[in-house]
Amino acid sequence: MSFDSIKQTHDDALMPTYGRFPVALTSGKGATAYDEDGKAYIDFGSGIGVTSLGYCDEGYMAAVNAQLHTAQHFSNLYYNKTQIDCAASLCRRTGMARVFFGNSGAEANECAIKLARKYSFDKYGKGRSTVITLCNSFHGRTVTTLAATGQDVFHNYFFPFTGDFVYTPANDLDALKALADDTVCAVMLECVQGEGGVMPLDDAFIQGVRALCDEHDWVMIVDEVQTGIGRTGKLLAVEHAAVKPDVVTLAKGLGGGLPIGACLCAEGFETVMSAGMHGSTFGGNPVVCAAASYILDTVDTPAFLAAVADKGDRIRARLAAMPHVQEVRGKGMMIGIVLEDGIAAKDVANACLASGLLILTAKTLLRLLPPLNISEEELARGLDILESVLKEWNQ
Repeated sequence: MSFDSIKQTHDDALMPTYGRFPVALTSGKGATAYDEDGKAYIDFGSGIGVTSLGYCDEGYMAAVNAQLHTAQHFSNLYYNKTQIDCAASLCRRTGMARVFFGNSGAEANECAIKLARKYSFDKYGKGRSTVITLCNSFHGRTVTTLAATGQDVFHNYFFPFTGDFVYTPANDLDALKALADDTVCAVMLECVQGEGGVMPLDDAFIQGVRALCDEHDWVMIVDEVQTGIGRTGKLLAVEHAAVKPDVVTLAKGLGGGLPIGACLCAEGFETVMSAGMHGSTFGGNPVVCAAASYILDTVDTPAFLAAVADKGDRIRARLAAMPHVQEVRGKGMMIGIVLEDGIAAKDVANACLASGLLILTAKTLLRLLPPLNISEEELARGLDILESVLKEWNQ
């Protein structure tokens, strides 16, 4: 089937909600994807940080296949050992007390917001429901998580948005303190703002947020949907700041390509969400939980995480020496590339695509989220393509 035929079928069948690159991917192995003509592409995006172990990892496929041949789904009206084992592994590895499973990052963040507001309502009554989030943040595409997102571009069309969200600049503790009043119940942040342009928060700011939350009995929510599961060289990005949040949300790399969301809470919050307060038909599906357990076992080892940190350091050093690169930022293998003025990141991404490299953008930046276990050969080949494209770029 030709690309034009695939695109025409797409245009006739799907809502035009994505600005797609002009390629139809059909298969993949490791960090390499293939299109309908068999052309190979080094994948530096991993499905926006989702395929954390690349395509068709043998152990991952075996874990999924074994569960699929046992049972593909059980209702959450019943106990399921595969789900329970995954939950126990997550809690043990993160130091959190309980977990709720959904199907996406947005769902995980919805759960976190509900938990924070319920905790405050139970303890203080009505009127303490404001959630402070950061300018330039991104927390999802539901009506509530769009409201939580601190970017004006998302606050349009879908009125009325869920209320009681206010925004404060990142890394400005004084501005956050100025919002402190008796209506606030929580602060929600990403340790590295991904969709906001790969902007890392200062450790001191994160530590200051923790202190403020302790002082005012606010719930500290850390959105690790993109930063979690080893992406920054730690299992959770918040570990870089040596801070323990009250609530952590996960998705993307946890499922390795299968849909999962997880909202984890610390001790003291275990019973806030009681029976009937929240739920998900597909959340904690045994096939997805089998995949997540395998990924946790693979990623959460000192050697694996050290390799992620090392690769990230080497990638950033190589990128910094490339032409037209003004700044490189990020943590681990979550990397943003600021290009010289006048060079559009989307144009460079399209040129990379033509040369066999899949790369992401975030606002005006190029963004790299390679599979965490990308081979040295694939990594070198992808960086060579990017460097070649930038060397040939004429402003």
